[in-house]
Amino acid sequence: METLETDYLVVGAGASGMTFTDTLIGESDADVVIVDRRANPGGHWNDAYPFVRLHQPSAVYGVNSRRLGNDEIDEVGPNAGFYERATGAEICGYYRRVLDQELLGSGQVRFFGTSNYIGPEGGRHRFESRLTGETTEVTVRRRVVDATYVESPIPATHTPPFDVDPDVRLVTPNELVDLTDPADGFTVIGAGKTSMDTCGWLLNNGVPSAEIRWIRPRDPWTHQRRHMQTLELVPSLMEWASLRMEAAAKAEDVPDFFRRLEASGVVVPLDPEIEPETWRGAILSQDERDDLRRIRNVIRQGYVQCLEADRIVLDDGTVPTDLQHVHVDCTAHGVKTPPVRPVFGPDRITLQYTIIPVSFSAAITAYVESTRDDDAEKNRLCPPNPLTGDAEDLIQYTLIGQRARAAWREEPDIEDWLQHCRIGFVQGVHDHLDDPRIQDALERIAECQKSAIANLERLRELAETSTS
Repeated sequence: METLETDYLVVGAGASGMTFTDTLIGESDADVVIVDRRANPGGHWNDAYPFVRLHQPSAVYGVNSRRLGNDEIDEVGPNAGFYERATGAEICGYYRRVLDQELLGSGQVRFFGTSNYIGPEGGRHRFESRLTGETTEVTVRRRVVDATYVESPIPATHTPPFDVDPDVRLVTPNELVDLTDPADGFTVIGAGKTSMDTCGWLLNNGVPSAEIRWIRPRDPWTHQRRHMQTLELVPSLMEWASLRMEAAAKAEDVPDFFRRLEASGVVVPLDPEIEPETWRGAILSQDERDDLRRIRNVIRQGYVQCLEADRIVLDDGTVPTDLQHVHVDCTAHGVKTPPVRPVFGPDRITLQYTIIPVSFSAAITAYVESTRDDDAEKNRLCPPNPLTGDAEDLIQYTLIGQRARAAWREEPDIEDWLQHCRIGFVQGVHDHLDDPRIQDALERIAECQKSAIANLERLRELAETSTS
């Protein structure tokens, strides 16, 4: 049995594990061992559907030490006028280069792919090769880092939460691109980012909107892509952040909070005639949103219970189908919401969201780990912030995120790090302080932040009371 020693054993080489490791070795001389069940880094991106793209700009995705893409603004297509968004294939190639050139190239990192982490035993940790069955023991001097706790469930590795007749044509988005027999129609099941991507792909590939049915048990709020920008377009982001802060400070109750967010354009319903019930951070351009609104056959009869040969059974009714119809399962949640744990434990770091995106949360966790000694202080600066998907929980998510941001502003080194963090949306804001939009946004944020936090605490209590 081989034995190793290391400072940190990172379990999982997805976006969180890669970003944590990259920031950690950039801020310290730590030795790191990474273990992942896949052969290549990149986590769920290795299994993503082929037409997937980032919803956010490439400029703020990946790891701190290496740029993803060219930080260019697209000139044509639905993303025209906004920073480029990488494809799944580009992201997988990017993470391979990060591993080979930045992490392994540093001399501080060792990577063991196609290996299952088994767990601790007698003060040591073990992992097993999936190819040979050989077990390796690891003595960890500092901490184990669990980068799988909020791992993304995706369609290709997801089991549908409903019964399916064996003759029904049910596919994942991955399988959709390989269809050989024409369909007499498509039913997309789900209301998250994957379903939006799938409906957009069908429309862009010539499927008439009338031949697409969309089962959406609960409608989502979305973000406008023009707001979710960075670098030279960061004034739009800061305006968005300041308007969200103002809504949080002034809202009288939870419905009023969403009314204010919608009125200021901070969030946008997918269907303007339906009150949204979910929020998962989907980002759409107006052209993309308009395309999706062309699909008028939207079924809102609850969740699918069963796909039968001639009908779809839902919570609140049935709709007809047939064996030539293709059903696309987009019900994987995308973001796992396990019970919240302290990020920093005695011998373990459990990576979780503090704010979107998860890669940024992992980066600031690594920075705090490298620069602070007290775990209570570390947990104060990196509070876990679960993404449940329920719209009302945007209150709690915003509250926890604003508390964290307020704490960071009181730490000069963190504030400086944020301005130079490649994967932080606010990078370079200080380079645009002469822009009137930035000035107005910063003034609004400064004016509203304390009252927003206090009011969000009140709104959260109201929401908890109404559901108890």
